[in-house]
This record gives sequence, C-alpha cells and structure tokens, in this order.
Amino acid sequence: MTTLLPSPSPSGAAPSPVVVAHRGNSSVAPQNTLAALESAWRAQAHAVEIDVQLSADGEVVVIHDDTVDATTDGSGAVGAMPLAALRALDAGVTFSPAYAGQRVPTFTEVLDLLAARPGTDLLLELKGSWATDDARRVTDAVDAAGLADRVVVQSFHPVTVAALRDVAPHLPRGWLVHQAWDRLLEVAAELAVVACNPYVGMVLTDPALVGRLHDAGLRVMTWTANDAQQWDGLLAAGVDAVITDRPDRLAGWLEGRAARAAGAGLLP
Repeated sequence: MTTLLPSPSPSGAAPSPVVVAHRGNSSVAPQNTLAALESAWRAQAHAVEIDVQLSADGEVVVIHDDTVDATTDGSGAVGAMPLAALRALDAGVTFSPAYAGQRVPTFTEVLDLLAARPGTDLLLELKGSWATDDARRVTDAVDAAGLADRVVVQSFHPVTVAALRDVAPHLPRGWLVHQAWDRLLEVAAELAVVACNPYVGMVLTDPALVGRLHDAGLRVMTWTANDAQQWDGLLAAGVDAVITDRPDRLAGWLEGRAARAAGAGLLP
C-alpha cells in the first residue's frame, strides 16, 4: 500500500506525517516539470503531487493552471492546444534561465520517471470536471505503468471523484476541499474516498476537523503548508500528510523535531 496512506501511529508515538512535494519540489524547480519531480525524489520526499489536464487532442498533460501563461513562455488555454503545441512551449525559462528547455510533461513521462525511481509515491489531482471515459485515460495509464499501489487519485470536484470511483474502484481516492461543507462526511462516504484533504487554513482554524475525519475512517493530507508555524499546528492537529512547496525543508524540520523529542525523552 502506498505510503500516502500510513497506518495510524502507535499509541504514544510522535506524529510523523508523510511529506508530499507540491507540484514537485516547486520552490527550487519549475512546478509540474520533470526537473521538479526529480528534485523532489532527490530530496527524499515520500510522495509528489501533480496536476493533470487534457490537451485539445485528448492527451493527458501535467500542468496546473487552465492556461499556460503563468508557467511557460506561451499563452492560451491548455484545453484549446494540441499536445504538439503544448510540447513546443518552454516550461522552465520563466522560473529561471537555468531551467530553460523544460517542457510540459505528458502523464506517461511522469509515470516512467516514477517507475524508475522507487520510494516516491504519487498524489494525482485531476483538474476540473472529468467524465468517466476521460478519467479512464488516466487510470488505465496508471495500471499500464504498474504503479497502482503507489498512487492516490484526487480532485476538488465530486463528479470527477465519482468518475474515478466508477472506472477504477481499485485505486484509492481523495477529495480535496477548500471550505466547510454541510455534508462533508456524507459526501465523502458517497464518493467512497479514503482521504479528505483540506486547505491548511481549515485545519489551523478548526484543528478538531482532523479528529472528525479520522473518526470517519479518513486520512487527512492538508495543503499547502510552507513554514514551521503552519507545520507545527498541523502536527498538533494530527494530520497524516503535509503537502508543501518545500519538501526538503519540511523533511529536515521533522528530523530535527524528532531528534529534539528523543533527546528530551519524549519518544519511546
């Protein structure tokens, strides 16, 4: 089973959340590029989080925004551009000239990279609303790559999570949320998700949310936390994973915290 879904910590053990690199190691390399994913792997992140969309000709590509404007040297809507046009863009130079030549990756390229680099799992977000036939393009690729035991699929959109449930019930699913829902637990049960993944502000404002989700049998992977003050609050709340733009710093912070606790005799 993927390390994204750890077993509950033994009674009395210090919390040790999974470190998830948000869009790769996106503080040091251009987000959602192969360079960012390679950097996250080298930083020994437990998992990487990426975003996928469909090109105009139905290819699964790795990019967050609806347009290419913010992360490439081009402009236009992702869904209006065929794969060849997306691949012609430079997805690195706007981050730093040192990354000039990075491309918008295909999903297959990411799966190939992860298959060759064991030890790092994948938290996979489908952006927007996906029909079942389109969602199957993603889940079939995961299965073909032999990575079903290293992937959790997720979306903000219940219709997309439902499509993933219907086409690939064997893949664990998460539901991303950014604000309170009146029927949060009921919807999570209807979608048959294993994780409910709230915005960091939701947890810091209402730490008891984590306990309510845990009581419902759900894992909690919160996003996107980038500083020690946030990390401290999330650990106190008991989250299972922290999604961060700074996975190397978070990993070091967790190691230092564990070492201090051990030195003070707080760990078994």
